[in-house]
Amino acid sequence: MSFDSADAIVRVATGQRFTGAVLRVQSGGRLDFERAYGRLAGGSDDAPVEVTTRFDLASLTKVFVSTAALEAVDSAQLTLDEPVTPWLGEWRTGGHKTISLRMLLAHTAGLQSGADYRTLFSERVERFALEVPLVAEPGTRVVYSDLGFIALGVLLARLHERALGPVVAATTGRLNCEGTGFRARNDDPPAIPATEHDAWRGRVRGCVHDEKAYLMHGVAGHAGLFGTARDVAALAEAYLGPLHGRPSSALSPTLAREATLEQGADPILRRGLGWALRTSDENSCGTLLDRATFGHTGFTGTCVWADPVADLSIVLLTNAVYYGRGDLRDLRAAVCDAVARECA
Repeated sequence: MSFDSADAIVRVATGQRFTGAVLRVQSGGRLDFERAYGRLAGGSDDAPVEVTTRFDLASLTKVFVSTAALEAVDSAQLTLDEPVTPWLGEWRTGGHKTISLRMLLAHTAGLQSGADYRTLFSERVERFALEVPLVAEPGTRVVYSDLGFIALGVLLARLHERALGPVVAATTGRLNCEGTGFRARNDDPPAIPATEHDAWRGRVRGCVHDEKAYLMHGVAGHAGLFGTARDVAALAEAYLGPLHGRPSSALSPTLAREATLEQGADPILRRGLGWALRTSDENSCGTLLDRATFGHTGFTGTCVWADPVADLSIVLLTNAVYYGRGDLRDLRAAVCDAVARECA
């Protein structure tokens, strides 16, 4: 399969919707297509993107962090449905006391979505996430929440009695993700695709784009990882493979399957455990992938979608925020539809 249509869509968008990208397609756990496009920034003298380029993964970080949490469930260190108050003592009273790990992973804990970073300082971000009043009763509705995953990062650090960075590094190691970690390498920022230009930091390059994660020194439960398309595909395969009899490098088959089933109903995007689930033709996975498809998007311009019926995964990493905060949903959907047509 040549994937000419998907390739053409990304080529046309390069230099207009993003300066650079990597598209990777796998089926049956095997690589079918991988190609790099464009440059690391907008200048003609900027280096070209390689398939090994590490992009700011933005909210794809959440699925790596949720995998670390699910590993703790597999090893009986955590349970999905008991309150998390043994590790988050701040929640022992009031409405937070019934929040479970399942609720955090499915965005049904009732925490508000985020916070204005301009009102926070580095030492206050985690405290804010733990102390902010709820906007919904736990377990009653989906509220997609960065704060819930910031709290999850605190939980994991306390559980393992070490910083979140090494906790997630252990998980990415088991996933064989050699190019993924928090923070870009300090000695090599030119090798990282540039992202947004803002009045606070100038052109963001070599450090996390997300403002709350930046205040947290680049290490957070909701954002902060930099990684390659290969590594994101390996993450998807850890859940997709067990559905087809291939072993997961991180999770038991039972828990991998549970994570990709609906845990929170929502008319926009249903929620699994860490994953988003295809809900309508308006989703960025397009119109042709099966309703059982799971995936996630990242604000910087990243996404991964995996169709368990077709045994297919699609990873598209870009630096779309380089050109502003436009919606990339149409392009992501077009790429996914083009791949699905060729694989049909």
